[in-house]
Amino acid sequence: MRITVNGVSLYFDVEGLGLIPDGPTMRQRPTLLLLHGGPGFDHSLFKPVFSTLTDIAQVVYLDHRGNGRSEHGDPAHWNLAQWGDDVRAFCDALGIERPIVYGVSFGGFVAQSYATRHPGHPGKLVLTSTAARADWPAVFDAFERIGGPEARDLARDYWLTPTPERRIAYRTQCHPLYYTRPPNDAENVTRAIVHDPVNLHFVTHGFNQMDFRTDLARVTCPTLVMAGDRDPITPIAFSETIVASLPPALVQFERFSDCGHGVVRDAPERHFQVLREFMLR
Repeated sequence: MRITVNGVSLYFDVEGLGLIPDGPTMRQRPTLLLLHGGPGFDHSLFKPVFSTLTDIAQVVYLDHRGNGRSEHGDPAHWNLAQWGDDVRAFCDALGIERPIVYGVSFGGFVAQSYATRHPGHPGKLVLTSTAARADWPAVFDAFERIGGPEARDLARDYWLTPTPERRIAYRTQCHPLYYTRPPNDAENVTRAIVHDPVNLHFVTHGFNQMDFRTDLARVTCPTLVMAGDRDPITPIAFSETIVASLPPALVQFERFSDCGHGVVRDAPERHFQVLREFMLR
């Protein structure tokens, strides 16, 4: 399905009922809005594993502008302020109130933008394997620990001086280092629509300026932070910084041992148990 939001056509998909029969009435269930990583990938990486939550929530999958099946629009609008505002406008257009917004990796950047620019809007926030700001020396050190000097050099070359050729080499050789276990679905990534220009644009024009540390104090909703201790691209110290920046009474921090980026791939059972309990609270 598509909807026009802030001047672009955004692709989204919906799974599960929002209203369910409950005796003589219809009961509203919460909406879980999933924000994918990248930028340059799409929502398909959430499928089919997040279908397991349709018994307690309506699950909405969204491709950010410039990503997946959504309209690319003007590259000048490929920035976190716009992506965060798109989340608010998307929810308003569909009448989604108090969503549970789940952002992983780059989707976590967008979720932080949304939650700090529109602090009264989300019902709950989930930040998984993400960062409030970039700390490249820590990232390069993590890649070297996991993949050796070659991985460090590939990561450094791409993130500091990106080119299309370096992007391909990085995806081919460094992405497998993100995780500690092989994929359960080997074709998951091949199904994704990859749009590398939006990644190159963001790395060049936005990533190094990102810093939500001060703004996170404005978050007003319960927030779950999850991170793996063997994640090279968003090391667990990045999540510790997010937790320290959020209002202490609102935050729940879950560390995943021997897990890499995203945690749902490396520890799906615990990931969904923690997420389910948080959603039902």
